[in-house]
Amino acid sequence: MRVTMRQFAIGGPLAALTAFAVWAAMPSPVPVETAVVTRGRFVASVAEDGKTRVRERYVVAAPLAGRLTRIRSKVGDQVKVDDVLATVVPSPAPLMDPRSRREVNERLGAAEANLERAGAIVERSRAQSEQANTELVRVRTLAERGAATAQTLERAELAVRLADRDLRAAEFLNHATEHEVSQMRALLARYGSTTGDGEPPESWNVTSPVAGAVLKVSQESETTVQPGAPLLDIGDPRDLEIVVDVLSTDAVEIRPGADVIIEHWGGEGQLSGRVRRVEPVAFTKVSTLGVEEQRVNVLVDIISPPEQWARLGDAYQVDAAIAVFTAEDATIIPSGALFRRGDSWNVFVANKGRAELREVRLLRRSGRVAAVASGVNADDIVIIYPSDRIAVGVRVERRVP
Repeated sequence: MRVTMRQFAIGGPLAALTAFAVWAAMPSPVPVETAVVTRGRFVASVAEDGKTRVRERYVVAAPLAGRLTRIRSKVGDQVKVDDVLATVVPSPAPLMDPRSRREVNERLGAAEANLERAGAIVERSRAQSEQANTELVRVRTLAERGAATAQTLERAELAVRLADRDLRAAEFLNHATEHEVSQMRALLARYGSTTGDGEPPESWNVTSPVAGAVLKVSQESETTVQPGAPLLDIGDPRDLEIVVDVLSTDAVEIRPGADVIIEHWGGEGQLSGRVRRVEPVAFTKVSTLGVEEQRVNVLVDIISPPEQWARLGDAYQVDAAIAVFTAEDATIIPSGALFRRGDSWNVFVANKGRAELREVRLLRRSGRVAAVASGVNADDIVIIYPSDRIAVGVRVERRVP
């Protein structure tokens, strides 16, 4: 069939217009974020905040009650074994109200009078004892000559024994009265009623049990302390460990000897650590959202060279990632590419500009990445955080940042 020039002139633009209309009616590609599937070593870890602490910390406490003099040591000062850290002296006598002071003054006067009376009793008893001894000598002489009976001699000996006993009792009474006077004078000593003996007050020096540095001064100023009151904390700031509290559900996966990566500790690079102990007892902690959580302390030893973290100190904050699962030559994809469909995990793969659904078998997730056993291969391009516009066969294109 012959096509005239007029028909060609009309049909050509019509075909172009139809093709344009078809192209315009086609849906435009959906912009998506993508990532490349890789293979390598996969490590799943539990990441939590932690803080450093001195491994062996010694709290120096007051051994007895008294007045604590001002502590001159400052945080960071080096101390040696048996260095004097603080001094405890006796507490001053309590103040008395005017009525109590008057009563004590009157009791002092009565005690001084009793002391005078006891002295007189002692003198009288001593005189009676001397008289009884003289009488016994005379009666004994007469008895030897036959001028006195045996009964008279016995009465004289009895009188001597009774006089000696009375003298001893009087001396005891005089001694007790002297103590009463001293007691009253001691109560009034701070008011200047009497003069002291001039002896300096006793003191007790609190010494350091170990060599190290002062980590904390609990009581710096002079004050009255009770037995057991904490005064200072001492330890070696170079002997550090890290305490990381994790959820109890995560703690069951952590084993002693697990590798730890320590980040954001204030210095350059990362530090290496190793789990020494997972405490077997949990404690309740309220999260920032107000939720009660059961937490477990994990103790970590720093195994990096000490000179690398020499500026770390006690109670410094760090971030710790504790390894709980390791797989060599694993297929690694971003966690954001995974989504649930039924009971399985799935991803969308960008294949030749279109979305392709793949079911994957998940091994383990850890933060922003996950390891899968099947479903995707290395160098596949997966779609991250697929929206509800993504479906099987939908055209996709990589979003330009």
